[in-house]
Amino acid sequence: MRSRLFLFIAASSLAQPAFAADPIYQNWHALRGQAAPPVAAAVRLPTFKGPVTVVDGRTLWFGTLGNGYKVRLAGIDTCELPQWALNPKWINRDKQQAPTPVPCGPFAKAWLKRTVGNRPTTCVGLAYANDGIPVAQCTTNGVDLAAEMLRVGWARLDSPYINAQYYAYQTNAMAARYGMWGTYVLDMNEWRRKAVDKTLDRHPIADFNLLTERKSEISPPFADARNKPKRTDR
Repeated sequence: MRSRLFLFIAASSLAQPAFAADPIYQNWHALRGQAAPPVAAAVRLPTFKGPVTVVDGRTLWFGTLGNGYKVRLAGIDTCELPQWALNPKWINRDKQQAPTPVPCGPFAKAWLKRTVGNRPTTCVGLAYANDGIPVAQCTTNGVDLAAEMLRVGWARLDSPYINAQYYAYQTNAMAARYGMWGTYVLDMNEWRRKAVDKTLDRHPIADFNLLTERKSEISPPFADARNKPKRTDR
């Protein structure tokens, strides 16, 4: 039976839109402040306004079911809904085959949903992602949603070419171990490439196995991470 962790989670501007790419975090300090690489001519995008449905930690839906627009928050990335992080405090190893799972994707969605509430949202389109979804800077009641997700630690920057405010929010969240920074979590891009099962029924042990074979990570490793159990997810 899948382990579950029940937790209660409490309660501006972009230099240019950024898209998901494998970040090399050790080079971010060197790149910060430099001009961003040249991009193709900007495509004029509409501004979306109105009530939204939160799809996940970085995606909003304007309109009704089957008739609307999906918009992605520019400049950030978050755990996918089926993705699990792990609590680094793995104490009782005789009874637990892996650390306690943390549903980082649902937690990110929950915080974004809490921030938006029932208030109308405005998204200024900046570009189109490779999958055709508009990427936008979005605000609700004057709150920059991407900045808020970075501030509480449930999102990471997806490019070093970002403004100082966003960078500071992420740095502070990492130092305080807010949100996913207090867990052991695989970089989202590597997770998307490697995860075989991307359904909401995914078992936490599958992500533990991926973490022990990781190529990149966005949180510090915990002790003995490679003392993994036998594969049970495939």
